[in-house]
Amino acid sequence: MSGLLFDGTLETFYMVLLASVITAIFGVPLGVLLLVTSRGYFWESPNFYRILGTIVNALRSIPFIILMVAIIPFTKMLVGTSIGTTAAIVPLTVSTIPFTGRLIETSLRTVPYGLIEAATSMGATPWQIIRRVLLPEAMPEIIQNFTITVIVIIGSSAMAGTIGGGGLGDLAIRYGYMRFRADMMIATVLILILMVQLVQWIGDMLSRHYDHR
Repeated sequence: MSGLLFDGTLETFYMVLLASVITAIFGVPLGVLLLVTSRGYFWESPNFYRILGTIVNALRSIPFIILMVAIIPFTKMLVGTSIGTTAAIVPLTVSTIPFTGRLIETSLRTVPYGLIEAATSMGATPWQIIRRVLLPEAMPEIIQNFTITVIVIIGSSAMAGTIGGGGLGDLAIRYGYMRFRADMMIATVLILILMVQLVQWIGDMLSRHYDHR
């Protein structure tokens, strides 16, 4: 049992870590793009914002268990299989990138617009405003919201076990549920709880570190 739990924990950690990195790479730029193309910002484009926002909202509305099954052909095209931890990363990222984009947009909106106007009056370009004003000023909120994303990924990675995604979710279903092993079920739940607590603690610590107010 201990060996199974150790392997399952490593698989879950692998899924969560890689999915979180990919989500950050695509989710943060998506959130920035949503903000700067909205009304009142320097790349204002109502039609583009409306179309992009509709796509983001549509992807966020699909339940994860349905999304996993719906994009199996896309998953096979990318990684060559629809089973296993690597395959599970595809629906994890497809699900969380639009979710993260909205959270990042919300975080960036906490930056007072007066700071943007001040930077513009001093001749800062849009890219300089994004890098030196928006992202640094909103960093505590970005970290807190991305912490929420990682916790969602942990929960979704457990759900991926229902279609052979591996990890702790797979153990809970195959050994805890199908074989009526209550000890295995309890152990997987406790490990997931510890992972969530650890992620939240790291997120809170980093948020306080970058909060200069």
